[in-house]
Amino acid sequence: MAHDDLDDVAAQLYALTPAEFTAARNARAAAATGDLARGIKALRKPVVAAYAVDLLVQAGELGEALELAAALREAQDDLDAAELTRLGKQRRALVAALARNAADLARDRGVAVSAAAATEIESTIDAAVRDPAAAAAVLTGRLVRPLTATGIEPVDLDEAVGGSLPGVVAAAPPPRDDLAERRARRAAEKALREAERLASEAERRLARTDATLAKARERADHLAERVAELQADLERVQGDAVAAESAVSDAEHERAEALADAQNARRGADSARGAVEAASARR
Repeated sequence: MAHDDLDDVAAQLYALTPAEFTAARNARAAAATGDLARGIKALRKPVVAAYAVDLLVQAGELGEALELAAALREAQDDLDAAELTRLGKQRRALVAALARNAADLARDRGVAVSAAAATEIESTIDAAVRDPAAAAAVLTGRLVRPLTATGIEPVDLDEAVGGSLPGVVAAAPPPRDDLAERRARRAAEKALREAERLASEAERRLARTDATLAKARERADHLAERVAELQADLERVQGDAVAAESAVSDAEHERAEALADAQNARRGADSARGAVEAASARR
């Protein structure tokens, strides 16, 4: 029996609703012969969560999630914490959205999706995003049971797929030199960003100090002009004061002379008055 033949039949059967699966499987097994018939007969009916995820694969809606998975693994290899945080948030939002889409696809085909089944759908998509082998199993579109990723052990794929389980060739880790180069480049880019930040801060500080210096110079020039004006006023007042002191000295000298003249004149008047009085007495 060729795996391709069985896998083709299985893919067709798993596109049917779980309620239609058993009768269709038995009919296809009855129409086949030998190992193919036995292989078809051994196909297990998918649980609701697995059926919903198979519908999502058939609709081609898992590509973005698996591209994100590759980006997450690369970020983890590079130990880029910031990128891991960003991609982790994106992964959780995308997984939740895809789980809702898968549940809606199942409901559109008349299949009831319980809360437990919805949780299993999200768990399965999350496992496909986290684990390359789980992704390969999910992408067959022949999933028969939900998957769970622990983040520690590989996802258990035992009897998870109807038909053959695809082999997964693990991507070779990047050569150590390439990883070191990427880390060195990121470190250099980080150092460049820090240097540019410091340069920008220094330029802003220089602009602030230039503005402060210009204001200080303007004030100093204004005050220098004011000092010059006041010094000129002071020199003029000092000259006036010297002239005033000289005028006081001259006035004092003139007064002294006037006082002496007045005293002399008063003595002359007194002498003349005495003479007049003496003459009057002799009469």
